[in-house]
Amino acid sequence: MKLNIKMLLVCLFNLLFSEPIFAQQATNLISDNNNSLGLWLLLFIILIPALVFIGVLYLKFKDQVKENEEWKKLTTETHFADYLKNLSSIQIRKFTNLKKSNKLKNNNSNILKTIAFLFLSSSVFAQDPSNPKENFFSQPGIVITIIIVLIPILLAVIFAMIKANNSVKTLLNKGKQAEAQKFAAHIDSLDDQEIEENLIKREQALEYNLSNSELSGSQKAEDKIGILNNVREKHETHFISLKKKAVRKPSLEPNIAKLIIWYFGCATFWLVVGTGIGEYLGIKFVAPDIDHSSWLSFGRLRPVHTNIVFWGWASLGMIGLGYYVVPIVSNTKIYSVKMGWIALILTNLMVILGTICLMSGINNGGGEFREYIWPVMALFAVALILTLANFIMTVANRTTKEIYISNWYIVSAIIFTIIVALTAYLPFWQDGVSETIVQGYFMHSGVGMWFTLYTLGLLYYFIPQQINKPIYAYSLGILAFWTQIIFYTIIGTHHFIFAPIAWWLQTVAIVGSAGMIIPVVAGTINFVATFKGNWHKVTSSYTLPFFLLAVIYYFLVSMQGTAEAFKFTNLLWHFTDFTVAHAHLGFYGIITFTLWGGMYVVMPRLTGKEPPQHLVGVHFWLAFIGLLFYSVPLSIGATLRGLMWMEGKPFIDSVVLMFDFWVWRAIGGSLMFISHLIFAYNFYRMTNKEVEELDVKEEAFRILEQQNK
Repeated sequence: MKLNIKMLLVCLFNLLFSEPIFAQQATNLISDNNNSLGLWLLLFIILIPALVFIGVLYLKFKDQVKENEEWKKLTTETHFADYLKNLSSIQIRKFTNLKKSNKLKNNNSNILKTIAFLFLSSSVFAQDPSNPKENFFSQPGIVITIIIVLIPILLAVIFAMIKANNSVKTLLNKGKQAEAQKFAAHIDSLDDQEIEENLIKREQALEYNLSNSELSGSQKAEDKIGILNNVREKHETHFISLKKKAVRKPSLEPNIAKLIIWYFGCATFWLVVGTGIGEYLGIKFVAPDIDHSSWLSFGRLRPVHTNIVFWGWASLGMIGLGYYVVPIVSNTKIYSVKMGWIALILTNLMVILGTICLMSGINNGGGEFREYIWPVMALFAVALILTLANFIMTVANRTTKEIYISNWYIVSAIIFTIIVALTAYLPFWQDGVSETIVQGYFMHSGVGMWFTLYTLGLLYYFIPQQINKPIYAYSLGILAFWTQIIFYTIIGTHHFIFAPIAWWLQTVAIVGSAGMIIPVVAGTINFVATFKGNWHKVTSSYTLPFFLLAVIYYFLVSMQGTAEAFKFTNLLWHFTDFTVAHAHLGFYGIITFTLWGGMYVVMPRLTGKEPPQHLVGVHFWLAFIGLLFYSVPLSIGATLRGLMWMEGKPFIDSVVLMFDFWVWRAIGGSLMFISHLIFAYNFYRMTNKEVEELDVKEEAFRILEQQNK
């Protein structure tokens, strides 16, 4: 039975918008307290990618079943003839080598003549709107129940479709395995001078390459009259530029490779979930009454979004890359794979329990980015301690003389994060103004001493490695490292200028913020100078653009942070969306782009599979453009809003002012979220353990080679 796509779309549209379209009160489509448009929209955002994926798997399964049936209809003799006609040049060479080793027997000359004829011939012919009754599907509880039920069902369907595809290929491969045995015996029985000559001709035809001058000649064209302008010697017609393939490196041991892939996989999952929630929150800015469920309120979902992308996406992604970089630059094995698995489980458990607690209203009130209650956060603390011990022991067992600068940054980031987390959650000083000071220390040090410090360590490995030249100046890296530790740990209070905090502490924070110019400029010069003389490699690589953009944002956003610390700018931008734009520019532009670049480097080395290069380009540009659409309008609108506040204008006027800028925020966020779905698909392509279809010809020659040995 064929699926009627048009009817399905009509039903889906009617299901989503039946109530607002036929509502009696048409003045406000989202004003009804029982309206569930927001819940249906959330369901749409969650389920559409899954449904598309299921559709692709179904079509693939259908094609495989059809191919299997068509293959079984053909006789063995027909298969053999097709195989012999389509031998590759390598397989033909194997055939001739086997003949020279006197392993082929002369048993069937009639078949040989038939095969020779085949070679020669192939070379020649190439609802009612008046009904006032309430819609059953408009109840939020019903929609939430549908969401909860459908998600595991869809995941099960996806898993079943993947297994079904692999099962069909496995079944087909069993038949081809038996046929490969027969084909090997058939090849072994062939011995005729005529077939050998045709095979040699076929091999020469396969290896023939055009010189691209058959029609134009080899002489350079001259324009003696001078009527041609803008002549280009090099002809390029590619719509999408071809990028350099990933360099094959010695693969890691399967146990550590599996651990790293699981870190990346969990991080990718939380990226899609966390930013999907962020997409929903962005829509709420332009449609604030989109739902009326307490679990989906902005106050609960916002920390869910930030904490998932902080701990679920970025932290797991960074640690996963650390498990690759730390042993590589130490030239040794990771100390304990088991400790890595325990840390992975604890971190995922923290995100799951923390999300449930936040959505149900259980939180560490007043602590931005530390909304998880301490029993939940304790799981991450244990995971960090295990990771620190693992990395320190790996570095201690290094076979290199010096500790490479990447390990300086990575290990120090974990040490400082443990200190920051303990300071933020120990209750001794969390009272009154002290709570505010601790919050500033945690919030800013969490970003700078965990995410930024760790990410810089990754950049110090990946940029030189991808360009294939050493870092410009090791001394600049050490200067940036120590000055960041000195200045970054004292600037958290610049978030609370004009707060009831001692002026000397605010002044220290401002001075420290200005001092951050030193490590930022030193690090940027180091990275940019490493690129010097190798800028052409950026255009031929699908990973270097991610790292280059991260370096650019590192400089710009860090300078912006220094500017925000001064008194006037703090008074202008504090409590506005400028802080939101700045946070996204830093966390997304620096951290996330570095993680994406690192994963695109590492995954082909672990799995041997590359992502589709054109989709990597789509991912990059959607994320980059989406970030600009998100941050630039918010920065402009927030500046105008801050000026209105300083002039004493009514608060509601500034809310009205921001509406158009919030629309751009939703548009940019949507582009970013789409790029995340594309990245998730690229990750799937790099990790897909699809059963490969058996090549009967190659398998037959493998059998013959084993028999000869």
